[in-house]
Amino acid sequence: MTEERTVIAIDGPAGSGKSTVAKAVADRLGLEYLDTGAMYRSVAFAAMREGVDPEDTEVVANLSRGLALTVGPDGIVNVDGVDASIEIRGPEVTRAVSIVAANPGVRDEMRRRQREWVAKRNGGVMEGRDIGTVVFPDATLKVYLDASPEVRAARRSKEVTDLSYETVASDLARRDALDQGRTHDPLRAASDAVVIDTSDLTVAEIVDAILGQL
Repeated sequence: MTEERTVIAIDGPAGSGKSTVAKAVADRLGLEYLDTGAMYRSVAFAAMREGVDPEDTEVVANLSRGLALTVGPDGIVNVDGVDASIEIRGPEVTRAVSIVAANPGVRDEMRRRQREWVAKRNGGVMEGRDIGTVVFPDATLKVYLDASPEVRAARRSKEVTDLSYETVASDLARRDALDQGRTHDPLRAASDAVVIDTSDLTVAEIVDAILGQL
């Protein structure tokens, strides 16, 4: 008899607290954690490193299929033998990632890799933008985290200290529009997801709310 698989899908926009909460949930449940956004950032990083226009759909899709990519739970991201953990969080990759993430060929490849990741571990906690709606519509639990634009921008501006609050807020609004408006797998809450506004909650309170649904 095989052990029942536990998949926790945590989706939401940038700055909603997904990464911090997903790591904490994984730790509490003894599961592994995957940041799927880092995968799309890695494709954007690889394209820019190769001098490929992120909007060149076919070339970027082909590049994603041949990419040697590992995303560790400790935040270490290796792209074709290069530690890109810091570079994928930089402003250039951040500007390009929504374009890359809208590429249907890239999405197909990343979805395949994400499902393979879970199959190898018989479960896990995954955070992203389409985990509960597309990648694992049969997840054990689907969670959609959100927060006010002001709170999200404030959180991100603390992480990206070289950019002003106004610049970060503008970038988040642009990314929201791209992620929510894309044709393939747009950012949205699954119909059966638990929606949590994290604006005024601590990480511990959010984690408790999630675990209370299991």
